[in-house]
Amino acid sequence: MFKQDLTFRKPLMNAAGTLALTPDLRGLGDLGGLLDNFGAFVTNPLSLRPRAAAAQPALIEFPGGFLLHTGLPNPGFHAALKRYARRWSDSPLPIIVHLMADRPEETQQMVRQLEDLENVAAVELGFAPLLADDIILLVLEMCLGELPLIFSLQSEQVLSLGPRLIQNGAAAISLSAPRGALPSPSPEKKGELISGRLFGPALLPRALEAVRSAAKLGLPIIGSGGAYSKEAVAAMLMAGALGVQMEAALWLPGESKRDS
Repeated sequence: MFKQDLTFRKPLMNAAGTLALTPDLRGLGDLGGLLDNFGAFVTNPLSLRPRAAAAQPALIEFPGGFLLHTGLPNPGFHAALKRYARRWSDSPLPIIVHLMADRPEETQQMVRQLEDLENVAAVELGFAPLLADDIILLVLEMCLGELPLIFSLQSEQVLSLGPRLIQNGAAAISLSAPRGALPSPSPEKKGELISGRLFGPALLPRALEAVRSAAKLGLPIIGSGGAYSKEAVAAMLMAGALGVQMEAALWLPGESKRDS
């Protein structure tokens, strides 16, 4: 069915939301040699229509990591294709396009257009928190085609929904950033809780457990969360991950953060 199988010549890649919309690893250093093991590039999340940043974006540190609330701003799918499709085609790394997939019909439209692009190796599908399983399964049914589909799930969904997705044709499951809430650091908003995605080395134990549990069920799983060193990446691969997504350790100042 797929025009190519989901395989990674090298096991590392970035997580969606960390390196903007086109591969450019200049300025990252070598991250202890980890960049030599990059086998794919994952774009920032794209929605069909342009999406503005959150009205009050926030980055709040906690021991071992930080919470990020951005609203997932992006230029919209068609604008991104117009600007980046040629760069994706010319990239030395295979491209995995991450789509915000809450609306099945819109997601199907985007996936079908991606099937015609050179060097797009797979589509990663992300979902809003608490979206019903039936909608995620419908997205799978409507979007199956020539490109492998990777479903980005919260760790608690991996074991409950992951097997059904794989049985029905998904190529792999990836771990999405867990969510949490922290008090606002702003004196004007004392006591207000800010919700967002969690990043940092402190996520590694939970991520490793999710990878190991998924691998025991035979699920093709891409690990993410806390992979900040060669040792952490090696632990995920030993736990059964077929690939590992690095996240906040890769962030560059400027465009990468603004577009995340």
